[in-house]
Amino acid sequence: MSSSLVQFRTDDAAKLKAISICEKLGIDLQTYMRMCISRLIQENGIPFSMKLDSEPENKALKAMKAASLIAEEVGIADMTLDEINAEIKEARK
Repeated sequence: MSSSLVQFRTDDAAKLKAISICEKLGIDLQTYMRMCISRLIQENGIPFSMKLDSEPENKALKAMKAASLIAEEVGIADMTLDEINAEIKEARK
């Protein structure tokens, strides 16, 4: 079987980290790259998930949206700031 040279560029820091990880696993970077190609062929596609993780939930935004829905349901969504402050002042009495 003949062999072909495959080359690509990466930044030095990434290469050094990859080499370090491979060494800890007892292989060299070239062996890892050959393993990747072999798995690509075996799987007939990328051998790992290519999905984007869902964005972390913004709890503050979710709470504001929930408050807006409640305000709409009870008919106070169009209150002015002065009216809101008056309600708060009254509730604190």
